[in-house]
Amino acid sequence: MKDDFPDRWMFSEACEMLARADRLHRQMFQPLRSVRQHPAWEPPADVLETEHEVLVIVALPGVNADGVEAGIEGGDLILAGTRTLPRQLATAVIHRMELPQGRFERRLRLPAGRYKDIRRTSADGCLVIVLTKAE
Repeated sequence: MKDDFPDRWMFSEACEMLARADRLHRQMFQPLRSVRQHPAWEPPADVLETEHEVLVIVALPGVNADGVEAGIEGGDLILAGTRTLPRQLATAVIHRMELPQGRFERRLRLPAGRYKDIRRTSADGCLVIVLTKAE
């Protein structure tokens, strides 16, 4: 009888890693209970730091930057808002909808420090938050 243990073990590990990747992918847009106890989803975000600013880039296609609440609380940046379908699509037949709709909320730990200014803009389907560091 041929010993194929290494092959079975590698296949098992590969299947486990694929299952974990699938779980993480599903959790990215999983509804959660927000601080205000309304159902919400969390958009993916990047936090980058330069010498004078912290940049937060949040994937929010179709969301106006002025419609997003942004504030700092206890060292965290809190973002909240709503993503809705455009009115002209209200009667459209939906064949596939992968982008989450409805209320979103995201809490991101900021690098240590003080911030004197929060600016919001939109660029390429992303919300860009610029936090100016206090001197």
